[in-house]
Amino acid sequence: MQADTVDGSTFKVRRIYCVGRNYVAHIHEMKEGDERDPPFFFQKPPNALVRDHGTVPYPPLTEDLQYEVELVVAIGKGGRNIALSDALEHVFGYAVGLDMTRRDRQREAGRKGLPWEIGKSFDYSAPCGAICPAAKVGHPATGAIRLLVDGRLRQDSDISLMIWKTPEIIANLSRQYELQPGDLIFTGTPAGVGAVVPGERLEAQVGTLPVLTVEIGPLRA
Repeated sequence: MQADTVDGSTFKVRRIYCVGRNYVAHIHEMKEGDERDPPFFFQKPPNALVRDHGTVPYPPLTEDLQYEVELVVAIGKGGRNIALSDALEHVFGYAVGLDMTRRDRQREAGRKGLPWEIGKSFDYSAPCGAICPAAKVGHPATGAIRLLVDGRLRQDSDISLMIWKTPEIIANLSRQYELQPGDLIFTGTPAGVGAVVPGERLEAQVGTLPVLTVEIGPLRA
């Protein structure tokens, strides 16, 4: 799968990693975990990617499809056991993403002690906007992170409130997996997550990065 970049080229996506529970307020609203638990990761398949102005078909097996706006890190240089001080050297750029979630399936799996894949790792579950190279945008450490549904503000926070910052995420993840160029890392969502229905338009914003807009399509049979 290919992600877009702001200069019109494409970024070949290898893997999609996601960070769980990375904003205190979101941990509280979900009533899960401890605020300083070590970061944990899950994955979505590369074909979960949806480009800007694409459509997210409403998935089967859920009555509670929810949005989660996130800062996305695009890896340009691979490595294992990356030092915290070197982590940002491995970043190609940044984008705005959505971690679409079948919340009812996720919660059911959690209650049963089963893996999360059915709630997180389904088709069209990882919309991602155009990637802006770090050479142009720097390495965002502060900036508004917002999600609007049909123009109504639903999530409103700041990426400075991430528990684990971008260098820490990269360093921790590289101890579990060998990172490669083409990897995307969704860095977690703030509070305010909620359900969407077919026909609604989602607009995701992070700082000065290109806005990501998608529409929720009809139920995918």
